Amino acid sequence: METKSEAARQVLARLLDAYGVPTWRDPLPPVDELVSTILSQNTNDVNRDKAFFALKRCFSDWEQVRLAPEAEIIEAIRPAGLANQKGPRIKAVLNEIFAERGNLDLGFLAGLPLEDARQWLLKFKGVGRKTAAIVLQFSLNRPAFPVDTHIYRITGRLGLRPEKANLEQTHDLMEQLVDPADYYAGHLNLIRLGRETCHAGKPDCLHCPVSDLCEYYRQHPL
Repeated sequence: METKSEAARQVLARLLDAYGVPTWRDPLPPVDELVSTILSQNTNDVNRDKAFFALKRCFSDWEQVRLAPEAEIIEAIRPAGLANQKGPRIKAVLNEIFAERGNLDLGFLAGLPLEDARQWLLKFKGVGRKTAAIVLQFSLNRPAFPVDTHIYRITGRLGLRPEKANLEQTHDLMEQLVDPADYYAGHLNLIRLGRETCHAGKPDCLHCPVSDLCEYYRQHPL
């Protein structure tokens, strides 16, 4: 019988054939990626980027953001939505990093054992597994598999995770099922599948490159 690891490998290989090797935007320094990912929560990439670059225009560096009044941060990041929550959260995280490290450079995380680096990021309020994994994978080139709502939905439909597994458990599961060398492309290609084809409301199974590998499709054929 096929194992879940073999099933995951087949899915990711098929997506690689269909979509090719994906390219993340230019990598950001870790603290930039951390702030950007906090801004991304409960919004889309366009609004996240509007807010992020507005923040960069309004303040010359992250030290200025750390010292700025909350109201100024909130005003700068309004395009991301939930600015009244995200503004104070960003300021608090920057202050906590500075209090512990004496600066805002997170490059030291590249030299820590992986789990220590993950746990260091997770101790900040508003930084969950996905945010930590994005910073580790895309800024620090560490093996981490971020799970967003698209990947959570798709892994459920494919049958790669138990139906009742939560997001936290799905992060652990995907890092067990997938070869670390495939984390980068696998994460990005699964997100593309979710955005273009495996929609939350009505999946477009007819044009899905992995429909024949999908439990949902077997139960809901066209």
